[in-house]
Amino acid sequence: MSSSLIARRTLLSSAAALALSATFAGPALAAETIKIGLVTALSGQSALAGEAITRGMQVAIDEINAKGGLLGGRQLELVRRDDEANPAKGVVAARELIFKEKVAVLFGGLDTPVSMAIVPLANQEKVPFMGPWAAGTGITRNGANPNYAFRVSAMDDIVDLAMLQYAQKNFKSAKPGMILVNNPWGESNEKGLKAALAAKGVTAAGIEKYEANDLDMVPQLTRLKAAGADTLFLVGNVGPSAQVVKSLDRMGWKVPVVSHWGPAGGRFTELAGPSAKEVHFVQTYSFFGKQSAKGEQVTKALMAKYPSIKGPGDITPAVGVANAYDAMQLSALAIAQAGSTDGDAVRQGFYKIASYDGLIKKYDKPFTPANHDAIGADDYVWAQFVDNRIVPVGTAN
Repeated sequence: MSSSLIARRTLLSSAAALALSATFAGPALAAETIKIGLVTALSGQSALAGEAITRGMQVAIDEINAKGGLLGGRQLELVRRDDEANPAKGVVAARELIFKEKVAVLFGGLDTPVSMAIVPLANQEKVPFMGPWAAGTGITRNGANPNYAFRVSAMDDIVDLAMLQYAQKNFKSAKPGMILVNNPWGESNEKGLKAALAAKGVTAAGIEKYEANDLDMVPQLTRLKAAGADTLFLVGNVGPSAQVVKSLDRMGWKVPVVSHWGPAGGRFTELAGPSAKEVHFVQTYSFFGKQSAKGEQVTKALMAKYPSIKGPGDITPAVGVANAYDAMQLSALAIAQAGSTDGDAVRQGFYKIASYDGLIKKYDKPFTPANHDAIGADDYVWAQFVDNRIVPVGTAN
């Protein structure tokens, strides 16, 4: 075979290879998504919370993508992992999303212990962490500089003050008792409640702890009753909170229960029984009542995307949906401000957000280097279960 023929065939093969490469590389490059990670409980007693966060994020992502995406037309993609409410499994899931999926922002879930375990990794790897639910104060106030943890949710220190104000206003509470889960979330609230009581000159009847898998809290509750507790401050997620209520029923003790928002995270009414409706708990949003234009828009989008949602009572837990929706929109604004998905640029992008007319409220400079929490004390509402629906009963202040 002549050298000229060999050269011609080589040239043709190279051209074909280039054409084939372009065929596969072109669309792949054009379709490169911006991945948003979510580590939350997708199974177990808190699965409803994970689904609520998912729905809020997905509706926001659909809205952003429909408007052309970010950074010159790149679409957002939600990538989820189940933490099973377990800190160790949460860290493994976070590592996979950070190192394998290369997410631009990593969202957390319901459980404070899981988020507390993930935040050091996010700070180390310079990946912005967004908290749409877990309220532990130390998640955002973690001592890191620079700090990559942000939150659109309640924060324990503020909730604890609101719990005391609500108990005093509605139940004339003068000697409250605390019944707290024995984990980092319980510790965060013990510290916050002690500070709130001290600031108001109130003395607690007592402080009792329980393990998350305990089925009987009668001994702890008996001690609080003997100490003269006139209200109970309850901190715990769905399962253990339900066990506290059932223990109160077994004792026949009818005492007002003012709770953090743990009961809203799952099958509380099913697990706690008839007295579930007696528990008053904090929320950041309700889809009941007259809605803003944004509220009506999000409600319609949820009903269109999820056929099981027929009305406000089916958007549950509302707090997870609303927090996640606003958190996703604010994260998108941070990426847009950054002009890239570089972690440190996105972190600084959060500080550059001037305003956003959100679902929970109108945000004005929601984040600063000194404050990574976008929700304040004036943004809380109180709720009860009525016929298995979370219905607002008053404001926090």
